[in-house]
Amino acid sequence: MRLIVSGLIAAYSMSCIPASAQWIDHRTPGIPRTKDGKPDLAAPAPRTREGKPDLSGIWQLARRQNPATAAPEIIPDAGGDVRPGNNGLHNYLPDGATVPLQPWAQALYRQRVDSLGIGLSSSRCLPHGLPGAMLIPIPFKIVQTPALTTILFEEFNYYRQIFTDGRAHPSLLNPTWFGYSIGKWDKDTLVVDTIGFNDQTWLDTSGYPHTEALHTTERFVRRDFGHMDVLVTIDDPKAYTKPWSPTLHLALMPDTELIEHICENERDGSHMVGK
Repeated sequence: MRLIVSGLIAAYSMSCIPASAQWIDHRTPGIPRTKDGKPDLAAPAPRTREGKPDLSGIWQLARRQNPATAAPEIIPDAGGDVRPGNNGLHNYLPDGATVPLQPWAQALYRQRVDSLGIGLSSSRCLPHGLPGAMLIPIPFKIVQTPALTTILFEEFNYYRQIFTDGRAHPSLLNPTWFGYSIGKWDKDTLVVDTIGFNDQTWLDTSGYPHTEALHTTERFVRRDFGHMDVLVTIDDPKAYTKPWSPTLHLALMPDTELIEHICENERDGSHMVGK
């Protein structure tokens, strides 16, 4: 029991790092500013030498734009409704849309919600995967070059590569935590196609499952200097009856930097829970 509680506390503490933990005294060069010196997050989105939108920067999930109207999915049950998970992907679906779970996936999701998230990979110092790694309140940095866009996750110091050099997906896939990502530009939208996932992660901390058949398509649109939208289409015919597409809203974190994040594999929880 102590090990389970420690794991839950470790998972919670790792997903709740306050903004004050960042390097708050770092003034980022090249950021447009208002007359009072504050970052002008409504300024136009920057562009690269090639004329493409530059997605580079430190980003973090923003609050839902209309939380009062975003109705979380409730899975019906003869004995009562299941509580929706915390910050689940259903919160980012269009109004009226629901998550089209296969029966076995619905049962597993219910189990994860009822157990308050026991089994989440991050409680064992393992990655969240996609799109879950962008759903936790810990920042990540995008570094964009013409042939490669890299995402550096502060949590656990993991990284993800998106190849934009024209290559195709590898013919032989060794399933990985973040999959194999290739990208191309559709006007001002970076379209990222990812396959080759293992089945060890959840789609979010709420508990939506997936299989190794998962195929994601992300459409990154930087609306202005401080705001970016990511439309994520989730296509996993073994877990869902049809593709579904939540939209994540990201906010730029100016004048800060990533900090080193080391996971001690539940040893931090032992300091908070009596031996």
